[in-house]
Amino acid sequence: MPKDVLNGMKSGFFIALIAMPLCLGIAIASSCPPIAGIITAIIGGMVVSLIGGCQLSIKGPAAGLIVIVMGAVTELGAGDLVGGYKKFLAVGVLAAVLQIIFALLKTARFGRLMPPSVIHGMLAAIGIIIIAKQTHILVGASPHGKSTLELIGEIPSSILNVNPELAFIGIFTLICMIALPLIPSRIFKSVPPALVALLVVVPLGLLWHLEIPHSYHLLDHDYQVGPNVLVNIPSSILNSLVFPDFSVLSTPLAYKYIIMLALVGSIESVLTVIAVDSISKTRKKSDLNRDLLGVGIGNLICSFIGGLPMISEVVRSKANIDNGAKDRWSNFFHGAFLLVAVAWAGPLIREIPLAALAAMLIVTGIRLASPSMFFKTYKIGRDQLALFLTTLIVTLLSDLLIGIIAGIILKIAIHLCRRVKPSTLLSMPMKITDSTRETKFIPQGPAIFSNYYSLQTRINESLRADKKVVVDFNNATLVDHTTLSCLHSLIDEFGEHRLSVIGLEKLSRSSKHPLSTHKVA
Repeated sequence: MPKDVLNGMKSGFFIALIAMPLCLGIAIASSCPPIAGIITAIIGGMVVSLIGGCQLSIKGPAAGLIVIVMGAVTELGAGDLVGGYKKFLAVGVLAAVLQIIFALLKTARFGRLMPPSVIHGMLAAIGIIIIAKQTHILVGASPHGKSTLELIGEIPSSILNVNPELAFIGIFTLICMIALPLIPSRIFKSVPPALVALLVVVPLGLLWHLEIPHSYHLLDHDYQVGPNVLVNIPSSILNSLVFPDFSVLSTPLAYKYIIMLALVGSIESVLTVIAVDSISKTRKKSDLNRDLLGVGIGNLICSFIGGLPMISEVVRSKANIDNGAKDRWSNFFHGAFLLVAVAWAGPLIREIPLAALAAMLIVTGIRLASPSMFFKTYKIGRDQLALFLTTLIVTLLSDLLIGIIAGIILKIAIHLCRRVKPSTLLSMPMKITDSTRETKFIPQGPAIFSNYYSLQTRINESLRADKKVVVDFNNATLVDHTTLSCLHSLIDEFGEHRLSVIGLEKLSRSSKHPLSTHKVA
């Protein structure tokens, strides 16, 4: 057997150990059957790995889409989660078709144009929503509220009314997930914390007979446990196949979720592939459009048979790289091992406590809504913090799409307050000097997120012609954070010998951060 295939099997097995509990937890948090997350990872590994454009990324369900999926299942089902799940699958089919169209039209690079602070605000809001919902499951409580703010408000009550056995399992898992990665030991670094936790809490659940409905008495209180506190998956993966209910496509609400799922899923996946290329430092960069095409095809298959939407997932992809993956075989075998696990280890999977999965998702939520992200955003500039907080707060008060729109509207409003002319919002005025070896682009006004694409298109044309590119901001009046972030990403991709930026020293910064907004004093 070739060495690359053996290396892929080793890395794929490691990633499968990480992915199994996360896939189950993400599905449950999305108000979908637990097996739906596993189906997605299997398709993402065994199918999309063969057609995608990124060798080292791991495809599967992601926490970043939980809010969209949960909202769609709940709203479209109007209280009927089974019916809502089938209707969501129909939404997923059309969203996947949109992703395939995006890829065929070669629009993947548009993902770079989304203001980073809006993206981070969206992810932070998702993190808070995950924490708000999963905290109650972690301690074995059943909240009455439905909205995020109601769930946050009920956390103290749930903590005071914990189910001791479930709370012990949840808190133990949480400690494992947070503490074990901090131990400076090769042994602990090489074993997924989630696996360590499950090796303890699954036997503990068996000892406490969680699979049998019963009550137990502790400290003058009676507590209930039973199969409902454990993962529930079908005895056969064929029995888990569910098909879409296309009748929902006659309702306007469905198209809101189609747009959200297609746009957010595509942007997250493209940004992850860019990050994976940066982490792996491979010379050959991924084909973003081909990868998006693979994700779209994978999502089309998943939606037709009962899976969750997939993206290129950043945490599992980084673990894949750290584990020495060299090519797409690790993603393929990660899906293959999950298929084997569902086929042969179903009874063991059904003994996993939901409280343990809740703890793993809370850690994911903490990463998305890390306090350090607030500080990092503030360091870039107060304008970026305003975008971040607006997107976060509006998302928590309404939904993801409205939060993103609010962040973008605020971004445009800030630029208009900086005297950006409406005529330049979508078109960047610039001069171009061209020679046989070098092309220089000289913006003559604002260079901002909404008009950056015209600059990037010309840069790509010159780079394909094997010319050195210089972006000269000496005549620019405003260069925003998104534009500088995009250019910085291109410099990382092609190198300073191919692309350079000059003239920023003549503009004043919004903060000391090198990628903060620059403008005429």
